[in-house]
Amino acid sequence: MKDLLKKLNQVSLVKQIIAGLVIGVVLALTIPELAKPVAILGSLFVGALKAVAPVLVLFLVMSAIVQHKRGQKTNMKTIISLYLLGTFAAGLIAVIASFMFPVSLKLTAGAEGMTPPGSVVEVLRTLLLNIVDNPVNAIINANYIGILAWAALIGFALKSAADSTKTVIGNLADAMAKIVAWVIKFAPLGIMGLVFESITTNGLSSLLGYGKLLAVLIGCMLVVALVVNPLIVFTLIRQNPYPLVFKCLKESGITAFFTRSSASNIPVNIKICEELGLDKDSYSVSIPLGATINMAGAAVTISVMTLAAVHTLGIQVDLPTAIILSVLAAISAAGASGVAGGSLLLIPLASSLFGIPNDVAMQVVAVGFIIGVLQDSFETALNSSTDVLFTAAVEFKKWREEGKVIQIKKAS
Repeated sequence: MKDLLKKLNQVSLVKQIIAGLVIGVVLALTIPELAKPVAILGSLFVGALKAVAPVLVLFLVMSAIVQHKRGQKTNMKTIISLYLLGTFAAGLIAVIASFMFPVSLKLTAGAEGMTPPGSVVEVLRTLLLNIVDNPVNAIINANYIGILAWAALIGFALKSAADSTKTVIGNLADAMAKIVAWVIKFAPLGIMGLVFESITTNGLSSLLGYGKLLAVLIGCMLVVALVVNPLIVFTLIRQNPYPLVFKCLKESGITAFFTRSSASNIPVNIKICEELGLDKDSYSVSIPLGATINMAGAAVTISVMTLAAVHTLGIQVDLPTAIILSVLAAISAAGASGVAGGSLLLIPLASSLFGIPNDVAMQVVAVGFIIGVLQDSFETALNSSTDVLFTAAVEFKKWREEGKVIQIKKAS
């Protein structure tokens, strides 16, 4: 048994995950009833990630601030700028694609019980209220904006604490990182359970009627992931960006695709940053922050779904209004974490820009939930993998300026 585990550990995690994925698909297509218990593995894996992530973020951010030496530079300003630029660019790509390939919808009911935010001000108000949330409440509800705020405040308050106190905080952060490493080792089994449950529960037949809409949505996200993001990274590191892009998509995107939660993927992203040899002071803050405000996929969803409603109703849209939609989508997407239902419930807000009634907009939201099995998976994969990509790109820019060789380390 020990020899088997030793040999298994020698196989890269990505290969193990792909094997789990294939087994999950085969079980779902061949013996779905007999293999039903497999689904619990996915629930356990996501549950473990969601449980450890808030505490990990609290101690990592706190430790990074406490241990930070005066005069030591972090890359947070540049990383946040990239997050905002990437989200706006994604919204713009979605607007262009929606004009090139207009989609009309067969509207359906099914989202009546949900209440979307009334304005961008309401979205931002929710975001600000999350910042001042009770710290225990923030951890229990995985409110990462609140966790970040409290971790930063406690970290700054303890900067003048005794070295022994700082050591304890550092040790706790290391202990949480070790627990995360243990959880991630079960990713292949978790992915197997998640893909099995997804196929047996949702199937793919319900998506066929929305093929063109899915093609535009997924196409935009692929353009952002494989064209826009690499261009942004190239301007920073001045060398072939694709090894880094593919590493992030493969190691972060795959797990995010199946967990469908940027928050759950925080531990995975932090492990990738560690493997890349990045500065802990930067990534311990930028990764949880990215899970909250770096929402390129959400900007694509909001823009494409809103313009699909526009085309369905035959509303004429001029270029300035379309650009305003890109900006609105970017701002709304950055605040999506504070809104129940995520990016889909921000569609009525964007639709109001074109005078679309709320009841019609909510029917578009219902369509979004029907295709959500794929739309949300691709959206989360893009959002989460970009957190690591931009964090690494900014760090590599610094390395290039210092004359260091940039090497993309492979996963162990």
